Amino acid sequence: MPSREETIMSNLLTIVEAVNLALRSEMQKDPSVVVLGEDVGVNGGVFRATVGLREEFGIKRVLDTPLAETMIAGLSVGMAAQGLKPVAEIQFMGFIFPAMEHLIAHAARLRHRTRGRLHCPMVLRVPFGGGIHAPEHHSESTEVLFAHTPGLRVVIPSSPARAYGLLLAAIRNPDPVIFMEPKRIYRLNAQPVDDTGIALPLDSCYTLREGSDITLISWGAMIKETLEAADKLAERTISCEVIDLVTLNPIDHKTILASVAKTGRCVIIHESPKSCAVGAEISATIAERGLLNLQAPVSRVTGYDTVMPYYQMENHYMPNTADIIEAVTSTLEFS
Repeated sequence: MPSREETIMSNLLTIVEAVNLALRSEMQKDPSVVVLGEDVGVNGGVFRATVGLREEFGIKRVLDTPLAETMIAGLSVGMAAQGLKPVAEIQFMGFIFPAMEHLIAHAARLRHRTRGRLHCPMVLRVPFGGGIHAPEHHSESTEVLFAHTPGLRVVIPSSPARAYGLLLAAIRNPDPVIFMEPKRIYRLNAQPVDDTGIALPLDSCYTLREGSDITLISWGAMIKETLEAADKLAERTISCEVIDLVTLNPIDHKTILASVAKTGRCVIIHESPKSCAVGAEISATIAERGLLNLQAPVSRVTGYDTVMPYYQMENHYMPNTADIIEAVTSTLEFS
């Protein structure tokens, strides 16, 4: 097994390593970038996303905070308003609720409240989602709470290259970004990632696979199962177009509608509960603006409207490849 240093030198990085590389790269270029959160300094973060940063940049730019999410968010808003670019970490999605007042009432509104005099260039990194056998409050997928909030960008990478490029873009963005990292695939695969300093565009979908029969839309960790389903369906000569949503607010509806106009059918896949989710918004927009292109109702493959169960049952909660294949088959058979 190669060491972390050997892996990075070979440019083959996992998502968590790509996050680390993006943070290091931007901190080297921009002295206003600071990192803060619980255990991000001495320990390098629970998932090791910030390992080595404290040693390189010192305690004034990599701050270990108390176990106080409200303080982390509030401090980040204050830093951002005064010229810094804080990149804060909430250890798990389930711990984000104490931070929501600062995020929704202050970070998201600062530009509007000051009529453009102040901006809030902060990033809040949040590991989220199930699949790692975690206890309660560690497996939530509550992205819709922030996607529903005007003024907050919500970005979710699903590969190392996108994690690197999107995090650079998030740090450079003048407004707050909730950067949600799917921890189930933190170390699933490695791919070449060069430290080019080139940011990827926010607010855009990524078409991962061209197809003609049906459009599959997903984001985060569920991209893995979505691509697996597309591969298996291809063996049955079913051509799936796969779209990685990436930015959940604002949504790139133009790319989605163009794909649905081409294929005539759509299945949306996400891990979070079904009701009032981002998938419902996409489905409603397709119905409003692309209804005449549809040859079948939009289908959704999602988690349940329940609390994520403990690890003994979490695989029954989360959608899987077979669920996606079943939804695609039913959608194609509709007449």
